[in-house]
Amino acid sequence: MSDLLQYGGPVLWLQAILAFLAIVYIIERFLYFHSVRVNVADFLLGISNHLRRKAFAEAIQESDRLPGPVGRVAHSVLIRHHMERKDLSAVADEAVCIEVPRIEKNLRALLGIALIAPLAGLLGTALGLMDVFTEVNEAEGEIAYASLAEGIFQSLVTTAAGLCIATCAYIFYLTMLGKAKRVLYRLQRTGIEVVNLIVDARSSSEIVSFRAEVEAQQEKQQGSRSGES
Repeated sequence: MSDLLQYGGPVLWLQAILAFLAIVYIIERFLYFHSVRVNVADFLLGISNHLRRKAFAEAIQESDRLPGPVGRVAHSVLIRHHMERKDLSAVADEAVCIEVPRIEKNLRALLGIALIAPLAGLLGTALGLMDVFTEVNEAEGEIAYASLAEGIFQSLVTTAAGLCIATCAYIFYLTMLGKAKRVLYRLQRTGIEVVNLIVDARSSSEIVSFRAEVEAQQEKQQGSRSGES
């Protein structure tokens, strides 16, 4: 490994830095997507049970307890359940848009590494070949052929390293991009379903306001405490 770094020169050190950054970005994205994994169907089922009973306070509390973008999108819509359907849909879309930068974080950087690494390899090859032919012109006979063969090998090291880094980075970029699209789909589904659940609950009967429901729950708790005492 030390010999390869010596052969590649400064360009290979640059590629080593790019490879290290790619590994950091890949690990960070894997940890993020693992942390936001959630069963949307089960979450929406729990929310629907609360909304059918007009228990908006409980639905909001359940969305607060759910970590990640799905809970935040649902919470943004639920706390504005008194608004019209069109306004609720706009709120859901805005909440999804706010989560997009977090979902796509470091993906462009990973794609940039996949594009820059082979270019850096070609640069290292070109610089290496320039040094090789300069030495060959000064040498003669068998010494020139030996120097040429060794110099070409050394210059191609950076190209091979650049292609390896670019291939791995691009494969992981496509993988992370697919995960990001699936998360966005789940967020859009959550927003649409929560809006529909609120509208359906509101059309069935009059909605109890959030403040009135909280006050009723507090009075109920106080009554139960006084009864126990």
